[in-house]
Amino acid sequence: MTETILSVDKLTVSFDGFKALNELTFSMKKGELRFLIGPNGAGKTTLLDVVTGKTRPHHGGVTFDNDVNVLHTAEHTLVQKGIGRKFQTPTAFSSLTVYENLEAAIGFNDSLPRLFTSITRAEVDKIHEVLGRIGLAHRTDVRAGILAHGEKQWLEIGMLLVQEPKLLLLDEPVAGMTRPERNRTGELLQSIAEECSVLVVEHDMEFVRNFASQVTVLHLGSLLTEGPVEQVQNDPRVIEVYIGRGRDH
Repeated sequence: MTETILSVDKLTVSFDGFKALNELTFSMKKGELRFLIGPNGAGKTTLLDVVTGKTRPHHGGVTFDNDVNVLHTAEHTLVQKGIGRKFQTPTAFSSLTVYENLEAAIGFNDSLPRLFTSITRAEVDKIHEVLGRIGLAHRTDVRAGILAHGEKQWLEIGMLLVQEPKLLLLDEPVAGMTRPERNRTGELLQSIAEECSVLVVEHDMEFVRNFASQVTVLHLGSLLTEGPVEQVQNDPRVIEVYIGRGRDH
C-alpha cells in the first residue's frame, strides 16, 4: 500500500470572517503528481501557505511524511524536512549565472549556513544532473536575469530539485509560457514525480488535461470533487463553478 506524503484534516482558515478554507480534508500519496484547480478564491494558495508554515489555521491538522506535524513546525524546518515551494513569479538571483543559482540553492535546507565551506563533489554532480533535467545544461554560464521566461521557471524548479525535496509545491508553473514551453514543463513535472511527490496549482485547463492524471477541485474553501482528469472535467459541478466560466481563457 502506497504511503501518504501529505494529509490535511478538517482545515479551516478565516480572514476577517471570510473562510478561505472551510473544513478541508485532503491527502496525497508518495510519488504522486496531483493537480489542484478551482476558481479564484477557492483556497488553493491558502492551502499551500498552510502546508509550508506561512499561514496558521484556526483549526484542523496537517501531517507531512507520516510524522511531521506541520502546524507545530517552523517554515525553515519544513524546508529541511523536504517541502519545496515555487511561487508563480520566478525568484532566482538575476545577477548570478544559472550554475551559481543552483550552487546557492543546494545549501538552502542545511541546518547550518554554509558561509565558509565549498560544495562537495557529489553536490557538483547533482547540479549537473539537474541542469540536464531542466534543459539548461547549455545555459550554465548565462546570467539568470537574461533568461527567457520559461527558462527562468525551469531554473527555479531546478533550484528546488537540487535540495532533493520529498514534496514539491508549484503555483501556476506555466503562466505566461509559450505552448512549447508548457509542453516541456509538463514533461518535466511528470519526470520529477517519478522520484518525489508534486502538487501543482494550475488555471490552464488545457495544460491540466494534457498532463494531469489525478485532479482535486476546490470551491469556496472546500473539496468539491477529485479523481481522474476525464472524470473531473465532465463533472457537472466542476463545469458549473469552474470549467464553464474559464473555457475560453
